[in-house]
Amino acid sequence: MKWQQVQDGPSAVYVVVLDQGEDAVAELTAFARDRSLGASQVTAVGAFSDAVVGWFDRQAKDYRPLPVKEQCEVLSLIGDIAVADDGPTPHLHAVLGLSDGSTRGGHLLSGRVWPTLEVVVRDSPAELAKTHRPDIGLALIDLG
Repeated sequence: MKWQQVQDGPSAVYVVVLDQGEDAVAELTAFARDRSLGASQVTAVGAFSDAVVGWFDRQAKDYRPLPVKEQCEVLSLIGDIAVADDGPTPHLHAVLGLSDGSTRGGHLLSGRVWPTLEVVVRDSPAELAKTHRPDIGLALIDLG
């Protein structure tokens, strides 16, 4: 992973380029924690050699994994970064383009980068906190 800060100030903007073989979720989580990001917007394009997206099952209170076991284009990846119990945590959704032109989408659980993932992270001076909601099974942004 390589990154460059392209805008200074309280609303910093970073361009993060992930390398072949890196896991997008793990790398973006590490980046967010290294930079102590607390309220950021994330967008990205690129491709994965394979990925897993998730569909949230309300009854099970957990994500049902939907593996994508082929090269896929990251047509859209959007999300946020907020502070959870274990530190800054990305919440990412992706739409992936498959070889037959169909798409698969959901919560991005993992994505093995190939050949690149180009990410823009727009931070803000605020800090958003995520609070675990046992009734739902998720940590959600809590605005008080």
